[in-house]
Amino acid sequence: MEPKSLKAMQQEVDQYISQFKEGYFKPLSLLARMSEEVGELAREVNHQFGEKPKKPDEAENSIELELGDILFITICFANSLGIDLTEAHDKVMHKFNTRDANRWTKINTKP
Repeated sequence: MEPKSLKAMQQEVDQYISQFKEGYFKPLSLLARMSEEVGELAREVNHQFGEKPKKPDEAENSIELELGDILFITICFANSLGIDLTEAHDKVMHKFNTRDANRWTKINTKP
């Protein structure tokens, strides 16, 4: 299976959401949903890498699925505001490549 581009993912989510009369949630609701999903990711990370084991009756979730939920909500948020995530990514990478160009120790370079 060929990897999907961000544009293709945005189109796929838009096709899914467009089949419902309700459409995209409003930005504040999307932010609340995103916060919920980040909380669920935090819980999973804490179960796997932290000091808080799952309760015996607690459902199995995965970090992969929680990240997928966050990606879906992020795409919904971007689509609802008309934001091209590829363009947003390019702008962020430019920021990191310029602002933080010498911030971290690069691999295979002399000190």
